Amino acid sequence: MPAVRTANRPASDRPASTRPAATPPESRPAAPSAGASPASASPPAELSKAQRAHAWIREGIAAGRFTPGYRLVLSSIAASLEMSVVPVREAIRRLEAEGLVTFERNVGARVAMVDEGSYRLSMETLGILEGAATALAAPHVTPEGLAEARELNARLAASLEDFDPHSFTEANHAFHQALFVHCPNERLIELVNAEWERLGRVRDSTFAFVPGRARESVAEHARILDLIEAAAPPDEIEAAARGHRTATLESYLNSPARTGPPSRATPSVHHQTQGETP
Repeated sequence: MPAVRTANRPASDRPASTRPAATPPESRPAAPSAGASPASASPPAELSKAQRAHAWIREGIAAGRFTPGYRLVLSSIAASLEMSVVPVREAIRRLEAEGLVTFERNVGARVAMVDEGSYRLSMETLGILEGAATALAAPHVTPEGLAEARELNARLAASLEDFDPHSFTEANHAFHQALFVHCPNERLIELVNAEWERLGRVRDSTFAFVPGRARESVAEHARILDLIEAAAPPDEIEAAARGHRTATLESYLNSPARTGPPSRATPSVHHQTQGETP
C-alpha cells in the first residue's frame, strides 16, 4: 500500500503522529479524568470530525465535566480535539437540536440548564412506560435474573452508608434495567431506554436533592421483586413500579432543596472568542 504524503496537508488534517505537539491553553475544557475509558475519552477514529466532536462534548455533559450553564468555547474544544472550529460548530448545532445545548447571540453556546417542567414530564412518562415494561417482563424474569436484581438492590442498600447521589443513580438505573430488559416488547424497551436518557439530560440525580428518598427507593425495589417472585397479577406489578417512580417525583417536587443547586462545582465561565457563533 503506497505511503500517504503529509507534507502539503494542513496541520489539522495530518495524522496525530506527524502533527507537532501543542501546549493546551488554560481555557480548554477539562481533560477526561484518569478513570475515563479510552472509548469515552476519544471517540472512534472512523467517525467524521463533526461526529467525534459531538460524541466528545456529549460524553462530557453526561459525565458531569460540562455542567448546566457551562460555556462551550468552540476554539478551545477544537484545540482539544485537534480540529478546526467548523466541525465543532456543526456538533454544537446538533447538540442544540437535541436539547443539550442552548445558544444565545453575543453570548455563545452553553450547556442547557435544568428544566423542571421537562423533568416532571420525563418522570411521569417513564413511570408509565417502565411500569408497563416491568409488568410485561415479570413472567420472563428467570430465577437467575431475579437473583441478579436482588444483588443489585443489596449493593444500593450498602451504598447508603457512604452515599454518593451520582453513583446511586447509575446503580439504580442498572437495577431497573435488569428487570425491564426481559420485556418481550422490544419497542417498549427502546422507549424506556430513550426516556431514561432524556431524564439524564435534564437532571443528573434527583437523590442529590432528596438523599433521604434513596432508602425508601431501596425498600420499594424489594417489594417489586417480591411481587415478581410471587407471580403477582401484572396490574399489581405495574402499579408498584409506576408508584415507585411517582414517589420519587413527588419527593423532589416537595423538597425545598430543589430551589438551590446541590453540592456541585460551579460551572467555569470562559470568554467566547469573537466570531465563534455556531
